[in-house]
Amino acid sequence: MYDAIIVGARCAGSPLAMLLANAGRRVLLLDRSTFPSDTVSTLAITGDGAFRLQRWGLLNRVLDSGCPPVHRVRFWVDGEWFGVEPPLMNLCPRRYALDEILFRAAEEAGVHCVEGASVRRVLWEDGRVCGVRYQDRSGKDVEARATVVVGADGRNSMVAREVSAELHNERPGATCAYFSYWKGIPADEMEIYFGLRRAVFLFPTHDDSVLLAAQWPGEEFADYRSDPLNNLISSFRLAPGLSQRVRAGERIAPVVGMLTPDSYFRRSAGPGWALAGDAGNFKDPILGLGINDAFRSADQLAEAIEAGLSGMLPMDEALAGYEAIRDKTSLGSYQVTHRFASLNVSPAMLSSLVERLDNRRSA
Repeated sequence: MYDAIIVGARCAGSPLAMLLANAGRRVLLLDRSTFPSDTVSTLAITGDGAFRLQRWGLLNRVLDSGCPPVHRVRFWVDGEWFGVEPPLMNLCPRRYALDEILFRAAEEAGVHCVEGASVRRVLWEDGRVCGVRYQDRSGKDVEARATVVVGADGRNSMVAREVSAELHNERPGATCAYFSYWKGIPADEMEIYFGLRRAVFLFPTHDDSVLLAAQWPGEEFADYRSDPLNNLISSFRLAPGLSQRVRAGERIAPVVGMLTPDSYFRRSAGPGWALAGDAGNFKDPILGLGINDAFRSADQLAEAIEAGLSGMLPMDEALAGYEAIRDKTSLGSYQVTHRFASLNVSPAMLSSLVERLDNRRSA
């Protein structure tokens, strides 16, 4: 019998498992992937994300993996530049590196970690979730039981589906996004450009490479995917001087893209279950807030589960409190992201965003 079973071991699930294990709890962490492995991501760790990594004792591991610290973010729109310095640093680690660091940290904390596990269903008893049934890498069916089951298994969460977690505050997907990686483009800042209903991003990452990405209006997705590479490269003309820099570099990965899914909040707590990260709340990637949101929800949910397990609060009350706090702390950035996802970005909008980030830095 576990105190918690967590389905999904990336940016929300592994930190949550680690935090609970550090509090002395017995935790099972399951993921269908094996680590290291990559996943589609903006890579951006912003806001207080680096502080969380530092508090968890993992910041130096990320830096030692070869991920460069970023001490300035530059925004451009309509010929105007705006700059902001993060409170500690921003990071843009490749996910194959970051997610393995998080997963191994959970393992080191004493979490029972199972890679290559395909979770088949959630188990119920007397109207409460009480465990999961999964298939391990050998094909063996396993049942495991716990006081709490957490879905940290992304937008298409199996746990959310099994518990019929309702969506609310939905916003239709408004953009499409394509990206690839280049070498030979020196960069020590995050660069973000807006204009002509386009957005372009340059983020320094591992191995002296950069992520280059562009977002277009969703209604132009068919045009974009007809020639992703040339449409991505054509987007760089929006950014002053970027096309020349890209021509001097070398693309080192395929171009990958997607039509951005709808944004939403999901009901994220119920009898014996909770949702964390993208499983419970997802927004357009245009401001790169997903990893930071996942880290924050891991912290919030760990505190709630510990309150329930320790008897400070009834577990259902503690989980409901987590959902309320998650919604409150996520709503503002959710609304701002929706405005930026329209791709009608003005200097006034950027000035307001930078002021907000600067205020957060000085807080």
